[in-house]
Amino acid sequence: MSSTIKRNKYEIDMCNGTIMDKLISFSLPLMLSGILQLMFNAVDIIVIGRFSGSQSLAAVGSTTALINMFTNLFIGISLGANVLSARFYAAGKDKEMSETVHTAITLALISGIIMVFVGLIFAKPVLELMDTPDDVINLSTLYMRIYFMGMPFFMLYNYGASILRAVGDTKRPLFYLIVAGIANAGLNMCLVIIFHLGVAGVAIGTVISQLISSILVLRCLYRSETSYQLRFSKLKIQKEYLKQIFQVGIPAGIQSTVINFSNVLLQSSVNSFGSIAMAGYTASNNIFGFLYVSVNSFTQACMSFTSQNYGVKKLKRMDRVLIDCMILSVVVTLILGSGVYIFGPELLHIYSNQADVIKYGMEIFSYTTVTYFLCGLMDLFPGALRGMGYSTVPMILSIIGTVGVRIIWIYGLFPSHRSLTFLFLSYPVSWIATIIMQVICFWFVRKKIHRTMAVTAE
Repeated sequence: MSSTIKRNKYEIDMCNGTIMDKLISFSLPLMLSGILQLMFNAVDIIVIGRFSGSQSLAAVGSTTALINMFTNLFIGISLGANVLSARFYAAGKDKEMSETVHTAITLALISGIIMVFVGLIFAKPVLELMDTPDDVINLSTLYMRIYFMGMPFFMLYNYGASILRAVGDTKRPLFYLIVAGIANAGLNMCLVIIFHLGVAGVAIGTVISQLISSILVLRCLYRSETSYQLRFSKLKIQKEYLKQIFQVGIPAGIQSTVINFSNVLLQSSVNSFGSIAMAGYTASNNIFGFLYVSVNSFTQACMSFTSQNYGVKKLKRMDRVLIDCMILSVVVTLILGSGVYIFGPELLHIYSNQADVIKYGMEIFSYTTVTYFLCGLMDLFPGALRGMGYSTVPMILSIIGTVGVRIIWIYGLFPSHRSLTFLFLSYPVSWIATIIMQVICFWFVRKKIHRTMAVTAE
């Protein structure tokens, strides 16, 4: 039997009342979480760039796309936990909610342990495949191997935070990241500047900060008095819920992994320009992260709000959620993207004072900043579809539109137009191609759901 939902001050009622203000209330802490996380990561990059030199900077930067490629499958699966939790919570299904939570946290722990061994074993071979320069590869390998030791903590935090987001709580994960991030920044300063540990110091600081954030989010779930309360004695994989998590999460994870594979290909192309260009890409890519978290916060909001309203069959409200998310995403990313382009040299100078590094960074910004609102639109439609339980087709379309275009660009067009500007023109081209396909897909799925629910209502 369904129970009455008792909301605490951190939760948001996604199924009743006005939408725009609740989307902002949900998205803003999520955006701030992402921005703060990136600011703390930027501290890593800045400290390394300033106190260990451009080789260390390039070493840390060259691992970003690779780390994302390895981890995003499991992070994508956490979206499945988010969708399922939101649906059960909105419908007041306490038993199903509890079993989903315990399955998700168990899965997070197992996947984190797997990733430790993946990082230790495959770090160097994959970096070699990426043509990482000889003067960088040993430092890159060291950084990755230490970084991956923190994967269990990284996964536990992300899965725990996805459960909290499912009930509308984005404020407490923000607080936990602030605490962990301050610890990370302090450790970086200490280990790199005082103890001269270089990339190893940055990686150790990151692992400890991930431990802190995971403890805080697990403590929050443990102390909860609601259906998402965590009890370690109940941790186990329930096949029924694992299957449903995988149905949404695995396609999302594969999509993210494959897209990051295309970024690995881009990284390899950047590597061919040498370590200075790699440093420029590292700095610009770090700044891109700030644009991405704004996009991602609205995608997460769209998915969570759609999931809950789908659970209580409020179809018109689902449409309104998508429209409002589109408005917010376009406005915010246009402002931020234009700001990054205008103040690009000043922003890049924070990371490095080398003129060539800044020059390469601005080349990358040429076609990728003002147009970044396209990336936001590209992500929103799959987010809405996942909220309705459809994840496989949007995955396929994203892979075709994003990865397909970039592969053609890198291997077909780039060799005869060798410049960073032309290389990164592939971003907006791939975004536009993907948007067209995702909109068509969304239209057909929406019609199908409306027909299905109309029949059910009869």
